[in-house]
Amino acid sequence: MSIKKVFVAGSGAMGSGIVQSCAQAGYSVKIMDMDESAVKKALAGIEWSLKKLEEKNRFKEAWQDILLRIEHASSLSEAGDADMVIEAIFENLEPKQRLFADLEAVCPGHTIFSTNTSSIPVTEIASAVRTPERVVGIHFFNPVHRMKLVEVVKGLLTSEETVSMAAEFARTLGKEPVVVNRDSAGFIVNRINGMAFLEALRLVEKGIAEAEDIDKAVRLGLGHPMGPFELMDMVGLDIVLNARMGVYNETRDLNHFPPNILRRMVKAGRLGRKTGKGFYDYSE
Repeated sequence: MSIKKVFVAGSGAMGSGIVQSCAQAGYSVKIMDMDESAVKKALAGIEWSLKKLEEKNRFKEAWQDILLRIEHASSLSEAGDADMVIEAIFENLEPKQRLFADLEAVCPGHTIFSTNTSSIPVTEIASAVRTPERVVGIHFFNPVHRMKLVEVVKGLLTSEETVSMAAEFARTLGKEPVVVNRDSAGFIVNRINGMAFLEALRLVEKGIAEAEDIDKAVRLGLGHPMGPFELMDMVGLDIVLNARMGVYNETRDLNHFPPNILRRMVKAGRLGRKTGKGFYDYSE
């Protein structure tokens, strides 16, 4: 089976980035979100990004032609012709399970169901469908159009064919896939990077160093393009908290439990760039 049509559920930073990458690679792609205004915002952002990339001579075709391959879907029923479904909604198990159960009812038998989850085990998400062998993790990184890595995650019942097709799909987007053979919360990068986040948060909470100096130390001392607080602000502190709690809930290892400072920031609504304030002020 060849993948030609893609359906993306979720129009946030990850969903819109995945849609853009699929359209740039030549796929016909539909984007859907329960919030219609969020889809309009996502499409406007994609248009802006395509124009900027065209100015840098990144395309062999006009940005308008790429944009024409993107369609705004108003209901899940429009996934009925999809070869690949990519779920990119918020990190909560039950809504993801409901979404895949609903999609299974309308999609053809060959459709691959993929989830962009960064922390929830694929096996748990796949338990909501009758054909778990078709469910696979396909974890992109933010910003999607720039980051080359995709983690392809095999659930307990995911077929080898599904894993192989998901990895090849990632390659057609210009990405470099790595296969995660054992389904574990956090997978590879977030399992490692998450511990760095937590340690950086503990350093600030204990008054050992300020966020700005920790970011500078990581950039200059470790060669990272961004420090942990800059990266958390970009990802969204609520997403970071949910991801870390996902790993903790599975492992029950206190080393993975988020410090109070992160939970307080989320409760205060200081979620990072998307709210204008996180560990840094973006209001200007």
